Amino acid sequence: MHVEEIRNIAVVGAGLMGHGIAQECALCGYSVALTDVSADALDRARASIEANLQTLVSRGALTAERAAAVLPQIRACAQLGEALAGADFVIEAAAEDLAVKQNLFHQMDALCPPQTILASNTSTFMPTRLASATRRPDRVLVAHYFNPPYLLPLVEVVCGEATSEETLQTTLALLTRMGKRPVHVRKEVPGFIGNRLQMALLREALSLVEQGVATPQDVDAVIQNGFGRRLAAAGVFEVFDFGGWNLILAILQMLLPEIASSTEASRLLVEKVARGELGVKSGQGFYEWDADTAQARKSAIAQTLIALARLPSETR
Repeated sequence: MHVEEIRNIAVVGAGLMGHGIAQECALCGYSVALTDVSADALDRARASIEANLQTLVSRGALTAERAAAVLPQIRACAQLGEALAGADFVIEAAAEDLAVKQNLFHQMDALCPPQTILASNTSTFMPTRLASATRRPDRVLVAHYFNPPYLLPLVEVVCGEATSEETLQTTLALLTRMGKRPVHVRKEVPGFIGNRLQMALLREALSLVEQGVATPQDVDAVIQNGFGRRLAAAGVFEVFDFGGWNLILAILQMLLPEIASSTEASRLLVEKVARGELGVKSGQGFYEWDADTAQARKSAIAQTLIALARLPSETR
């Protein structure tokens, strides 16, 4: 399978990530079949895509004409077999449950044409474990998007033990055509790259709050108004190349003994979850939320990401 042969894309799972991935593929002119076990999920996906497109148009990031062409490119399918018939490339975006995903990959393998590439949006499971449920391990890999997938260009591409070079190159080329910034993760490791970096930062942030060094709000302010802005323009290795590695080495030697290194989850976080303080979904996390404040903050974040995004162009 070469990238020029890909015309039809199926997205399995219409939830938080799946509907955004389907929107992205359709925006680039691909014919998309979106499927889910829940009819309600498919209805919500359509409404969410409409809202996303409206936001992009209102912010001047997308023309009304181009937005109007997206939904007709997406076909909602209640049956998995209907969605997969004729699919050239499949992106699985179901719940993060290994048994569920392996069962899906077993079904996808049976229902898809033999040349179809099967990708998973998992952030947790190794592609080799997913490929073990199929008879085409050479055509299985991970394509891990970040939320919201239609605004963040990164996709981590992770090969399994048997993934072929052709499958890897086709996937990288497809994502590049869609305006994404694919990164080849060269070894199967839990969390890949992005989540390992995010969790390392979160561990230290929780430690600082737990020790009383700062409030959650102050930690967020330091990130948003300091190095977070810089990292949007240049990555950590590039930034510190300017700083000079002799200086960075001296700082590391001083700070590493003081930085959190626990292999257990923060007590502060464990207790918060036990109290049901889950964030926006419960109305209380490290911040207080109601429907209006959550929507306002979500819109503000989207506006910032839109300003940074390079939206894909139809190239086919």
